[in-house]
Amino acid sequence: MSRHQVIIDTDPGVDDAAAILLAMASPEIDLLGISVVAGNVGLEASLVNACKLAALAGYCNLPVLAGASRPLIREPVLGKYAHVGRFADDLVPPTDLVPQPDSAIRFIAERAREAARRGGGITLCAIGPLTNIALALRLHPEVAPGIRQIVMMGGAFAALGHRTPWSEYNIHADPHAADVVWRSGVPLTLLPLDVTFQALFTEADFSAFEARDGVCGRAMAELLRAYDRSDEKRFGRPGGPVHDAMAVAWLLRPELFHGREAAVGVTTCGPTAGHSWADFHGVTGQSPNAHVIDAVDEAGYRRLVTERIAGLGATREAPEGREIVA
Repeated sequence: MSRHQVIIDTDPGVDDAAAILLAMASPEIDLLGISVVAGNVGLEASLVNACKLAALAGYCNLPVLAGASRPLIREPVLGKYAHVGRFADDLVPPTDLVPQPDSAIRFIAERAREAARRGGGITLCAIGPLTNIALALRLHPEVAPGIRQIVMMGGAFAALGHRTPWSEYNIHADPHAADVVWRSGVPLTLLPLDVTFQALFTEADFSAFEARDGVCGRAMAELLRAYDRSDEKRFGRPGGPVHDAMAVAWLLRPELFHGREAAVGVTTCGPTAGHSWADFHGVTGQSPNAHVIDAVDEAGYRRLVTERIAGLGATREAPEGREIVA
């Protein structure tokens, strides 16, 4: 089986936790490392959360690296639960695991160069602000050929926004970085709020995480219960989205999704900075630069996420080629 060589660029974050654990639970993915960026919470807390998740899943030899502590240009804008910071120890157990001393930006560049030398490419799974990836592309422009694709959760088109009425958080947090990445020419698959809002997790899903009595499934269920994202007024039904896991799910089961090619862009300044747009019909005359996902098989997606994460801590078996350290 050919596996995706993946670096997850993240700002954990409950949704990020689901994405990271889903990747760790999936034999289709060879997880090269976790590059961390400030976003949902500050960089220090994001690093602690990433290390906690790696240790929880038994990936104690996985590189976890610090990246940017602030956006390229704008003042930092932290996430809705920034006040929470580190995951509480009763939700995700403490660990002695610490980040590697190297830079996440250098790590991305080095792995991309290595892949290019082998005639291949890595996948960047971007589930936070795009600052690290933008810096890697700008500081090391020769690495772009070694990036096979960037699969990211971000943007909002028909769905409007959630942090502001006009923007999705990951783009709002660093619109200048999004502009750099979206203009880079690297193949881009984008999962915006338009599709993540279509799959809502309820208590039945939280129970499904716990069905195999594994440590990862229990932790994921308790994180989602603790930081409820349901909004029946907005969604018209019970439940809440788990946005970031959808980027990993697309890598695993693209047949669960439907998408269209589009030219995408972002407003970088002014009162609506962070607003993202997609031209599906060629009215701007710009060539498509992204595959924009617009529909998902909700039941299939929820089942994939819950079953994989539920099994990770229960079996204590690593995907082929990855070492589990209890």
